[in-house]
Amino acid sequence: MKITSTQDNGITIIRLSGRFDATVADQFKESVQQLCEKGLSNFVIDMSDVSYIDSSGLGSIITFLRKIRLAKGDIKVASLSDKVRSIFQLTRFHRVIEIFDNSESATLSFNTLHGKE
Repeated sequence: MKITSTQDNGITIIRLSGRFDATVADQFKESVQQLCEKGLSNFVIDMSDVSYIDSSGLGSIITFLRKIRLAKGDIKVASLSDKVRSIFQLTRFHRVIEIFDNSESATLSFNTLHGKE
């Protein structure tokens, strides 16, 4: 899996591509830990190029979400393929984390939430 990140109006967009499974869960955790150590607290995980996610991938996101919410931040997920979206719905993950059609709308939701729009 490839992990990249960019900034957009104070929101960190993490773009993932490939399979998000047990073989890369630790890589994801290390990457987000480095971002957290920089004091970043609001994230969008863009999953437009994620072809598959398993319980390890979901667990990594939940661990990240708990840590960020303790730091008074939040995480939104964007651009899920139909296959990945069905896994989120099957596991009721969509009730725990907000899902958006694209990273732009997810990013804007932070501005609306904090009264910046």
